Amino acid sequence: MKENKKIQVGIGFATGRKGFQKVLRSYIYNWKESGLVDNKNMILNLFIAYDLSYANTKATDFIKIHPELDEQINSKTFIGNNDMKNQIDELVLDNIITREEAGLLFGKGYAAKRNAVLYFAIKNKMTHLLFLDDDEYPVAVTNTKKTAIWGGQHVLSKHLEYLDEADITHGRHCGYISPIPFIEYNKVMKESDFRTFIEAISNDILNWDRIKKVMEDGGVTYADPQVLTGNYAFEVQEQHHSKFISGSNLGINLKDPRRIYPFYNPPGARGEDTFLSTCLSQRKVMRVPCYTFHDGFSTYNHLLEGVLPIHLKYIKAEDERIIARFYKACLGWVRYKPLLTYITRPEAYEATIKEMRRSLGHSVPKICEYFRQPDFMNVIVELNNYHNEVEKHNLEFQAAKKAWSKIMDHLSSSNQNVLPSCSLLITPKRAL
Repeated sequence: MKENKKIQVGIGFATGRKGFQKVLRSYIYNWKESGLVDNKNMILNLFIAYDLSYANTKATDFIKIHPELDEQINSKTFIGNNDMKNQIDELVLDNIITREEAGLLFGKGYAAKRNAVLYFAIKNKMTHLLFLDDDEYPVAVTNTKKTAIWGGQHVLSKHLEYLDEADITHGRHCGYISPIPFIEYNKVMKESDFRTFIEAISNDILNWDRIKKVMEDGGVTYADPQVLTGNYAFEVQEQHHSKFISGSNLGINLKDPRRIYPFYNPPGARGEDTFLSTCLSQRKVMRVPCYTFHDGFSTYNHLLEGVLPIHLKYIKAEDERIIARFYKACLGWVRYKPLLTYITRPEAYEATIKEMRRSLGHSVPKICEYFRQPDFMNVIVELNNYHNEVEKHNLEFQAAKKAWSKIMDHLSSSNQNVLPSCSLLITPKRAL
């Protein structure tokens, strides 16, 4: 009887960075310090979907876990391209989904990696799953005393505290969340020009007032002290047919797979968490009081070594790497905004696209001149491309949800309690 009370917790990473092992070490020590590792009723299991093309990495960068850390975790499932291919072959052979449907769910991009983690966690009969990113750390930072004040965060335990009463738990983020650098306005680009540009490509989450505040703080989002001290959670309300979440610091209740939706993004775009948000009208989503620090520019890896800065740097548009990251983010936003608008505000779709074209026509040339980067003109090109493909992308999204539902029905009705046939699966070490 006691066996049935054990909580099978999955912790998922969709990763491609070489520094992943340092991040994993930090989280495992965090779970140990919070008492989860030694909790006899808590079984911790890792699910790591890795991409070797993202930063020219090797499989060993992800699967070679230090023995001391290895002992703290019950099982580790490593998901490379071949491992996912084997699973797809099984699903197709069993007539669960077609190969085309598998491509919608497990093809390329972040959505595919997150779906792979979600699939393996459900197949392994996890009851809870927490998604973490490889550039986010379990600490929070405030500036209440005009200097950076740091505090540890028990991210996993906080999600588990609320996840039984919710379908999804959504944590908070601090640090360098926004890819938008600090802008010093001049004759080339005024504040009104930049605002016009950002409002044209952003969505309901990225409103100008919030972005302006972050820019004034040098690109840093600080944790809210009242959230840290108040331990306050609340249910997320629906806005524009969405209950907005983020892809990391994200908990999912896996007890009934039929209640779970997949991640999706249009090809080459981001927004996989935003599109999942549009599926949650009949789901309970809780905002929980725990932060992760987002090291969006990979400049604070020393946080994982215990070095805590007193002041956080301004992210200025002076470095080619920073400008390149902002450019990629702009492309990602403008690529998924047509489909998001098509789904959430269909009655305003044509007017929105028309206004986007007008705003970008005015502001993009100024952006190009300010950053000395003519490639920003591609933002207009991509808007037109993804507008022309919006109906196709919507059909793909709906087809992906239907295909996922077939897989969930299959896994829910299956009585087989087997581990996935991954070539790189490490068998459990800790006795249950």
